[in-house]
Amino acid sequence: MAALLTLSPEEIRALRADAPKTRDRDFAATNGMSEAQLVAAYVGHGVTPVLADLDATMSIAMDLGEVMALTRNESCVHEKVGVYGNYRNSPHAGMIFNGDIDLRMFPKHWQHAFMVEREVEGGLRRSLQIFDAAGDAVHKIFLRDEAYVDAWEQAKRRNALPDPVAHLDVVPRQPTPAPKGDPAKAEILREEWATMTDTHQFMGLTARLKMNRLGAYRIAGEPFVQRLETDAVEQMFTAAQAQGLAIMVFVGNMGCIQIHSGPIHTLKPMGPWLNVLDPGFNLHLRLDHVAEVYAVDKPTQDGPAISVEAFDAEGAVIFQAFGVGRGDLACRPAWNDLVATLPRLEMVEA
Repeated sequence: MAALLTLSPEEIRALRADAPKTRDRDFAATNGMSEAQLVAAYVGHGVTPVLADLDATMSIAMDLGEVMALTRNESCVHEKVGVYGNYRNSPHAGMIFNGDIDLRMFPKHWQHAFMVEREVEGGLRRSLQIFDAAGDAVHKIFLRDEAYVDAWEQAKRRNALPDPVAHLDVVPRQPTPAPKGDPAKAEILREEWATMTDTHQFMGLTARLKMNRLGAYRIAGEPFVQRLETDAVEQMFTAAQAQGLAIMVFVGNMGCIQIHSGPIHTLKPMGPWLNVLDPGFNLHLRLDHVAEVYAVDKPTQDGPAISVEAFDAEGAVIFQAFGVGRGDLACRPAWNDLVATLPRLEMVEA
């Protein structure tokens, strides 16, 4: 995506009027702009720029009652209905863990934010939309309860930027980092992997060895990593639905990771898409984007945490899935058995 946008806001709105049913992301890509630049073209026409600071945006979200939270990447859209609360922040990451809304947020990527009001069939749709420096969507929050319209209006007045502009400059989108794995360090990787006591230690391990997630997976070998057939993704969701297993599904981008924990009830393929269509949780996954899939076993104090992780052709993570480990939804033994049935590909160990 080029940073230079030659179209004026008026020209963008005129083009958009000719394609009203095209999704924002698709329209922007087709017309050589970022999604944030498309949204910004409507400043003063139902769009209000607001401070993109994480504390400020979460303050707005927590005042809006039950909402729909949406986080996506190029290949997967994750939608959850719930209430924002139990917000915690630090200089490098923030989190919401409030029942159905479960987020990990990385504020350096929260660069542009807008409160958006758009006429749609059925009335006015209100959403808070956050974008990164390249103008790609990081996270969106959709108002659901008309009882909170006054809270929305108050938040808009309180957070509106003083000098809004309809032309937005963005930076070029950074490419997905190539897989980094050093076969000469494969034995060190395995030795330190075996001593982990928490899944969060994995990123520190790969950073010390100057690897990244996919690069490490490609060289770790069994018993830590097994490569799966790409068909394993649909088989996994289908089996979890049939068995009524509660699973954790992580979907994200550089700025936000959104998590669903629970069973899957309604699974509907449609063309290249695999869709979960449940009350309170929707997932839309492009199966044709899945290039590599791994079953990954990370040791923890509570036993092995086994995940199924999918990557696209560029090496970007599409989603991660785990069995729920604790509480009333705990299902790890059954989940581990399910993962063991998924079709394997042969891996060549380093």
